[in-house]
Amino acid sequence: MLSALWPARTWRATLHALAGLPLGVAAFALTCGLPVGVGYSAIWSLLYASGDDLALTILFVVLTVPATLSLPRVVRGLSAVQRRRFRALLDVEITPSHGWWRQFGYHVLSLFIGVSGAAAVAVCWSATLLAWAEPAYLVLAAPALVAAPWVARVVARADTAAARALLGPSRNEELSERVETLSRSRAEVVAATDAERRRIERDLHDGAQQRLVSLAMNLGMARANLTDLPAPARQAIVEAHDEATQALAELREFVRGLHPAVLDDRGLDAALSGIAARAPVPVRVAVSVPGRCSPVVEAVAYFVVSEALTNIARHAHASRAEVTVDRVADRLRVVVTDDGRGGATLGGGTGLRGLAQRAASVDGTFALHSPAGGPTTVTVELPCGS
Repeated sequence: MLSALWPARTWRATLHALAGLPLGVAAFALTCGLPVGVGYSAIWSLLYASGDDLALTILFVVLTVPATLSLPRVVRGLSAVQRRRFRALLDVEITPSHGWWRQFGYHVLSLFIGVSGAAAVAVCWSATLLAWAEPAYLVLAAPALVAAPWVARVVARADTAAARALLGPSRNEELSERVETLSRSRAEVVAATDAERRRIERDLHDGAQQRLVSLAMNLGMARANLTDLPAPARQAIVEAHDEATQALAELREFVRGLHPAVLDDRGLDAALSGIAARAPVPVRVAVSVPGRCSPVVEAVAYFVVSEALTNIARHAHASRAEVTVDRVADRLRVVVTDDGRGGATLGGGTGLRGLAQRAASVDGTFALHSPAGGPTTVTVELPCGS
């Protein structure tokens, strides 16, 4: 039982409870006593003071305004002091709250916690002094001494619970901060993924693609110049040249799918024009975007159009398509329309879900309008951060 007397935790809880008394009194006086006292004095002076006390009445009225207006700042200052007390004595970290009204509630409550807690702790510990002065009180002092550590810890826990509830962030503030943190983390992941795609594109373009170009050129020259070789050897060179050419074409398409270099070099208009030129159906492109959006948003817009045109070629049975990109305020709007058979739904395949997921990755929106018989319109809006 007496082992609880020695740990540092006991003495820190005791100091915390004793320190809560002067802080609680001061906080209550500054947050309630001073504004209420000054306000009451001003009202009393206005109603009952004689004409000879006009200067005093004016003084009270004038003091009421700064006393009231400074209350939020006083509350936040006292909250900072209280949080330092919890950090220094209990090693408890309390995240600041944005709402000062809840903090005001703690300072009103701290008077009662401070007075009752400090009194209970002081009585328990001082019982030993009473027994030392008067041995007859030893029977009462022993239980008080045993209870003192537990009383101090209970007071510290109760004070900590009140401080977390009133000095710390509310549930809504915690959820808002969590959402902000997750949004920031997602943006960082999207940016890191885009940067990694760019790096892979550069490495493939400058490395493997250049080697394949050199190989295809050497095989092409061998195919053209080594005409006196036996037929099997010539056939092997021809097949190797065709395979190298096909591999180079596939690698270029793969690199373009990772991240087109033209998007960085010449912008969204040129990159989308390149997609339209390679599309199996005629595509009209109209881009009206003053300036440049952020690289991540431009990449999302590019891949949205690329995947939408791929879906049109595979499923829409369309004879033509149209891509319109413009900027409305701080939003980049991408509209892809085709004259196909329509009837497309988000649940009909992974392609449209992929478009919606790409838009959502940067807090964009996705809308699909595709009645049976067509036409189909895909509208994507992206935040155009620059």
